Amino acid sequence: MSQLRTLHQSPALLVPDQVLLPEGPQTGHAVLVADGRILAVGPLAEVAAQVPALLTEVHAPVTTGTAHIERQVTRIDLPGRLLMPGFIDAHHHLTQTFGKSLVFGEPSEIFQRVWVPMESNMDAEAIDVATRLAAWESLRGGFTTVADAGTRSSVDVSAISDVTSAVGLRCVLGMIGNDLGGGVRTSTVAEVVAAAESHLTRWDAEPLVHPSLAVSIPEVASDEALVALTRMAREAGVPFQTHLNEHIVAVERSLNSSGERPLERMARLGALGPELLAAHATLLTPREIRLLRDSGGAIAYNPVASSWKGNAVAPALLMHELGVRIGLGTDGTRSDAFRLLDAAETAQRLTGGMDVVDSSSGGGWTWLEQGLRGGADAVGLSGRVGEIAPGAHADLLVVDIDTPEFVPSWDLPWELVRVANRDQIEAVIVDGKLRLEHGWPVDWDGREFLDRAREVSRRVVENSPITRIDPSASEHRSRWMAEHEGTPLRDGGVASVTGSRNGTATSAGGVDW
Repeated sequence: MSQLRTLHQSPALLVPDQVLLPEGPQTGHAVLVADGRILAVGPLAEVAAQVPALLTEVHAPVTTGTAHIERQVTRIDLPGRLLMPGFIDAHHHLTQTFGKSLVFGEPSEIFQRVWVPMESNMDAEAIDVATRLAAWESLRGGFTTVADAGTRSSVDVSAISDVTSAVGLRCVLGMIGNDLGGGVRTSTVAEVVAAAESHLTRWDAEPLVHPSLAVSIPEVASDEALVALTRMAREAGVPFQTHLNEHIVAVERSLNSSGERPLERMARLGALGPELLAAHATLLTPREIRLLRDSGGAIAYNPVASSWKGNAVAPALLMHELGVRIGLGTDGTRSDAFRLLDAAETAQRLTGGMDVVDSSSGGGWTWLEQGLRGGADAVGLSGRVGEIAPGAHADLLVVDIDTPEFVPSWDLPWELVRVANRDQIEAVIVDGKLRLEHGWPVDWDGREFLDRAREVSRRVVENSPITRIDPSASEHRSRWMAEHEGTPLRDGGVASVTGSRNGTATSAGGVDW
């Protein structure tokens, strides 16, 4: 793997055991990478024969000072490894990472009790640390691109882009254009439009930053702002992000304020189009699914968010069959791409497949596709990320498949969905540069940073007016044990809560439960 550390310094011919292409895994293939792009992919002999012509055609000789350096191609063999595209997280909140474990077991409206209080209390240092922590976790989990839906913090979004670029995570960066709050106007449409125009043009020199416009939920944008922002996104060819039809309370809030469900209101305004990237979309009527499909909009299917804090699971398999564009998102829950694939398939199997004896529920490849090319399409980067193809960014994963999980291997796409895990990701490459090796950054001190993250996150959470409804796991256990005090146990003993060690209740006999 050490050769990958110099990958960005000269053209490289990557020769793995297998290459994951859209049509499936291929053996005997090679990938030519130079200047952050994929130049060629195909059978090793064919790609090797193309190398001189390709480099002459698209690359001038490198000159450093007065020294002329001929570009040499480095062959990097990767035996027992799968070379595959990096995954795309189609819905994330990079600045919320300090609170992710505070919302386990919480009812759905956590933004009011956790996210708003916490993010409004985050200074520039906190945003920097939270974003770096989330970006690192994303890369560790195999995500090379994330779509950030926008921060509620008052800091400029450059605080996010600076960190993601430094860490090496490609970011579709949302700018929130809400003009309503609490039923009153918080800014003018003109102010929203001016901010959006600036956001769309300010990232031209940042290769890893791609602008996007957003509103938190349609209910916090006036009709005029929704129309203006979606039109601007459509004309610029960038995503318009919003949380759409996510929770029961959100649908009812929209019905109370406008007499329409959120998606219906957007359809009436002409604010549904191919620019739409709708997070969640869990509560859709058949009519709304048709409107979404006919408009060309995309959804970020967030199965882990549904299981952790949702009211429902998006009918992703149905929408896929009907032609709706779909990517997979974490919603900032757990940045592990392989576990996300498994959750996506499992949620569809449990909510629909089992009822109709659909044992396949997408055939495995569907979820792999939505995590890769589907996600790239949903976030506006189709053809540039999510696949190994000439002209695409060299955003790649080196995955160890010489492991017990993959021996024997009969159906690699299904195995990636069901048994792969992030520990098998040996290298993460973004824009042709090695960013992580065995989960750890190669050009900055991860251990030192974790100490800083613990300190800053503790300061932010302790000083934020966060309200939790569900107790911690230890507290929950103690309450359960207290309710069952004196109840006979299966082994003939008696439940008792007489003391605790480090906050964990113990039985009278001193045996930890």
